[in-house]
Amino acid sequence: MTHGRLADRVPDLAALELLLAVARLGSLGRAARETGISQPAASGRIRGMERMLGVALVERSPRGSTLTDAGVLVTDWARRVVEAAEAFDAGAEALRGRRDSRLRVAASMTIAEYLLPGWLVALRARRPGTAVSLLAGNSAAVAERLRAGEADLGFVEGIALPAGLSGAVVARDRLVVVTAPAHPWARRRAPLDAGELAVTPLILRERGSGTRQVLDAALAAHGGLAEPLLELASTTAVKAAVVGGAGPSVLSELAIGEELASGRLVEIPVGDLDLHRALRAVWPTGHRPTGPARDLLGLTRP
Repeated sequence: MTHGRLADRVPDLAALELLLAVARLGSLGRAARETGISQPAASGRIRGMERMLGVALVERSPRGSTLTDAGVLVTDWARRVVEAAEAFDAGAEALRGRRDSRLRVAASMTIAEYLLPGWLVALRARRPGTAVSLLAGNSAAVAERLRAGEADLGFVEGIALPAGLSGAVVARDRLVVVTAPAHPWARRRAPLDAGELAVTPLILRERGSGTRQVLDAALAAHGGLAEPLLELASTTAVKAAVVGGAGPSVLSELAIGEELASGRLVEIPVGDLDLHRALRAVWPTGHRPTGPARDLLGLTRP
């Protein structure tokens, strides 16, 4: 499916936000006022969505507007899309690195991609005037930023607190062995042995990444990792290589839900290896977070 074809079949964000407002307010007129458009424009936008989707979404009457059964379902889906767009916007705004930033956040790639945007949306609701800048890199780079005074709060994925930093666990994660469906491991019936994993060249993140640190430690008793088949600097690149059939990898459970659900990746059970890990917020020892950093930390706690 190409992006152009998807855009032809999925309503834009403004239309989805209007539908959510109709659902919440029970009136097309009030929804139009809330979203800053005229009632005729709102009616046209709803009709356009209905034509695009091929189903009726809203029933209009003198008493107001109510959702059809299909409209209820579409509204639930729309809510997820709008929430994802809000998280995208919060993350993108932080990446722009505004000069007036009052909160500098450094985060490892997995946390920056899959957890931090939602936390930033929550922070925006609590402190709407707070400008945030985001520096993304591997866990080792995050620690360096904090020690150099270039960030107020960091998030890392390693097995332990980096030297010179204090921290708190904010989430739990699990690393998963994955392959493309055509890989021989995908057809095996018995769990993979840790020793076999250790001697197999894998597609891996670079040294310094939290994922690589955890895997190195877990396989130390089995002779350590074999020389990587490929070494890539982002989880997205690793996933693409595995999906393309280049070889197996070990990735965060946070990062592969969509690929597992669609069948593009297959999870390979490992019988005798613990690949659970803690995800941590970190800060320089002796400098407990204050102000916006403290607020963000509070929003991340499990």
